[in-house]
Amino acid sequence: MKRNHLYLFVIALSFFFTSCIKNEGVVFKDKLYVEFDATVLNTPLTGQAYPMLTRVPTYGAAVTTANPSITRTSGTIKFRVNLVGAQQSTDQVIKFKAVSGATIPTTAAQADAGTHYSITGNVTIPANKSFGEVEITVINPGVSSTTPRAFVIELEGNGTVLPSENYKRLGIQIAQN
Repeated sequence: MKRNHLYLFVIALSFFFTSCIKNEGVVFKDKLYVEFDATVLNTPLTGQAYPMLTRVPTYGAAVTTANPSITRTSGTIKFRVNLVGAQQSTDQVIKFKAVSGATIPTTAAQADAGTHYSITGNVTIPANKSFGEVEITVINPGVSSTTPRAFVIELEGNGTVLPSENYKRLGIQIAQN
């Protein structure tokens, strides 16, 4: 009999230690977000929310030493952009930009648009798809120094699709040797 009272007491006590949990996370039901796949999967630069990549990432995996280095001769490289939320029945054109004044490693110099790289500023996520590709053309300015050049790109969204605050930036470092 005492054992039954103990069980009832434990069950009743468990109701006092439960509560509604306030959901402070991102709600995806009504909103759409975009994020860089490489930002989600790689370790951020110290003190920043984004990684500084020196290698071309494989989609859906963290960068390893097996990935090719990003150099002044890499040509066009692609970075996957994930749509977080329901697939859309129309193409989603998402704006992105190079961030001026973004933190880069102290071992690198700021890359210049038109000299070290070029970007289109838009990425398209096709209708009924969950991914798009940002294309960056690495420009070979010739060997001017051994100091790598670095820059940061940032997703801006399109009004309907918002950039994920934690995963909207990606750093890219270009070896010059």
